[in-house]
Amino acid sequence: MSACVPTRTTDSTHTPRANNPHAPPPRKKFRIAGADLSASVAVFLIALPLSLGIALATGAPLQAGLVAAAVGGLVAGRIGGSPLQVSGPAAGLTVVTADLIHRYGWRTTCAITVLAGLAQLGLGCLRVARTALAVSPAVVHGMLAGIGVAIAVAQLHIVLGGTPQSAVLDNLRSLPAQLADLHPAALSISVLTLAILLLWPRIPGRVGRITRVVPAALVSVALATVVAALAHLHLDMVNLPSWRSHALVGLPEGPALGLVAAVLTITLVCSVQSLLGAVAVDKLLSKRPELNAGVRRSDLNRELLGQGTANIVSGALGGLPVAGVAVRSVANVRAGAVSRNSTMLHGVWVVVAALLLVPVLELIPLAALAALVMAVGIQMVSLNHIRTITRHREILVYAVTTLGVVLLGVLEGVGLGVAVAVCVAMHRLARTRITHEEQEGVHHVRVRGQLTFLAVPRLSRTLHLVPQGAEAVVELDGSFMDHAAYESLQCWQDAHTAHGGSVEVTGRAGTRIAEPASGSHSCCRPWTPWRNHHCDRPQEEEQHTGRPSGHQLATGISAFQRNTAPHVRGELARLAREGQQPAQLFLTCADSRVVTSMITSSGPGDLFVVRNVGNLVPLPGAESGDDSVGAAIEYAVDVLKVRSITVCGHSGCGAMQALLTTPPGGAQTPLRRWLRHGQPSLERMGAQDRAWARLAGRAPADAVEQLCLTNVVQQLEHLTAHESVARRLAEGDLELHGMYFHVGEAQAYLLTEGTGAEQLPDEVFDQVAPTARVKV
Repeated sequence: MSACVPTRTTDSTHTPRANNPHAPPPRKKFRIAGADLSASVAVFLIALPLSLGIALATGAPLQAGLVAAAVGGLVAGRIGGSPLQVSGPAAGLTVVTADLIHRYGWRTTCAITVLAGLAQLGLGCLRVARTALAVSPAVVHGMLAGIGVAIAVAQLHIVLGGTPQSAVLDNLRSLPAQLADLHPAALSISVLTLAILLLWPRIPGRVGRITRVVPAALVSVALATVVAALAHLHLDMVNLPSWRSHALVGLPEGPALGLVAAVLTITLVCSVQSLLGAVAVDKLLSKRPELNAGVRRSDLNRELLGQGTANIVSGALGGLPVAGVAVRSVANVRAGAVSRNSTMLHGVWVVVAALLLVPVLELIPLAALAALVMAVGIQMVSLNHIRTITRHREILVYAVTTLGVVLLGVLEGVGLGVAVAVCVAMHRLARTRITHEEQEGVHHVRVRGQLTFLAVPRLSRTLHLVPQGAEAVVELDGSFMDHAAYESLQCWQDAHTAHGGSVEVTGRAGTRIAEPASGSHSCCRPWTPWRNHHCDRPQEEEQHTGRPSGHQLATGISAFQRNTAPHVRGELARLAREGQQPAQLFLTCADSRVVTSMITSSGPGDLFVVRNVGNLVPLPGAESGDDSVGAAIEYAVDVLKVRSITVCGHSGCGAMQALLTTPPGGAQTPLRRWLRHGQPSLERMGAQDRAWARLAGRAPADAVEQLCLTNVVQQLEHLTAHESVARRLAEGDLELHGMYFHVGEAQAYLLTEGTGAEQLPDEVFDQVAPTARVKV
């Protein structure tokens, strides 16, 4: 494997279209990747039985589930902003849709779906998608859990051979009578379906790995259908009337206020579920670096537009409401889909099945579909979510939302959940406990809870109980302190210190988090957010004296021992015991402005860093007595077994400026002898047959910036000449990455094949290590 060269589009004068301006534009060939084809089949096999089951659970015509699945794949898949999210009839909409059909009838429900789609289009145009994600996760998970309970209770009646009621409480009240009047055939098929659903993913060994290729949902329904047919059981089967008699949308009929509430409910549930699904797909993709170059992060506003369009089309064609579906989306990603073609193809397969497989579908027992949907409802009550919410002390919000959805309805339950979440947040913000006690001559002031302006009077009264000149410890056991509280604490701290006292401010478990201002040490605060690293005092000293302070190094070390060492001592002790196991070799320039730990969000033991003037990688045999870079590469690749190597250049590189401006000849100083390893980069930039790189779609600002970019690519090529690197590349367990850091913009770029340098968006840069984004 050789390093790929980032290039820019060649000059227009060299294109065929420039030579013949009347020539038609080149046509793009439409190709479907094999991975998309296989993934679409896997998703289709899951979507088909679930779509029929959800339609059955809502009381809608069974064709409505197929229509929604097809429209979700073709329309939302083509327009939506999340390329790998699969949309269709969702279990989260089952209770809402069933209630609407019971109240207003099927044709009006279709009209409500169309209006909800229009509302989603409006939200997408207003670009409020990110705002929708501000809803507390406890409310969202509580809503889904409440819907899951309602689904499971309703479908349990069909599993037992009966007919469900429209309300959850009615279903619970009639359950004893249903248990007394079991339908053995329906119960046996349902139990068989549930057993296969449970056991199929748990088949051990190699056989299990092979069988898990086929979705458990399809296997369970198929085997239940075969058993019912062979045993000649008398059961209600799927009934798909002729498409000629399929009911389409009609004009909405009913009270205006009720219709508006219905539209808002469908809009809310569809939008929130789709947006959360898109975010979940992004998280899955972040764990698959090989897809990051080809699959963009979700555009949530565009996703709303896609979902709105799909709901308009689905409602108009007599289909169920459409939303992003987590089960199918996860299956799509895990099946290896690489583009939105897989989602759209799955919609094509649904259309083919709806037209050609009707005789086969009508063999499916309704009890098998009911058992399948009941299992989905049970899974919506996630124990993992409950544990997480309990750990974050949000269980009250979750419980209220769940009960509200079960007893009152989705919109009412979500409203109650949001109200409780706001009350809990305000209670936490306002509830602060401040105590003072003296232990062995040390005055301890303990603050429990968030420290806001509401607590400033009590904080001030308590702090003034500490006598002047006394030793004091202020312990803050909260995650938030506003400006008013900070000013109050800081003023008291300065005054107390000025009168001869000492103050230590600590966090939980007594960990020191601040030091009193004094002239004894540097004002820098290591191991704190970078924006706080303003080293003004040393600069002022340098301006007054004309030279750096002689105490700057000593005071920096002293500050490290006091402020940083307590935080990193445990981690460094572990690394001392276990040895270093870095995942990356990071080769960058010696420039003092390039702080590797900051721009890669890394810590001790993460990176094996090699720095030199110009981030150069000499070719093997060209070092002339200096084998340090080659030795570091060999050690990192063969001994440390790093999995990737990154070459990082930066803007304003002095070495590249010297390459451009230093005339040939002259005395061979050590710097000139070293910079000769950069001559291939200079020649590469001047070559006529090579296109220049581009920086996030724009041309480099000047020749120096172009040389900095070209040099990264050239050094990646030099890396492949090293025997250890070439061997690991051939084995397929080593990757090479090119990176460019613009110092003035504080922006990292990754070099990509064909497009030059790709700028990392802030949200990506915050979550994903830049060197893991794009393979060079």
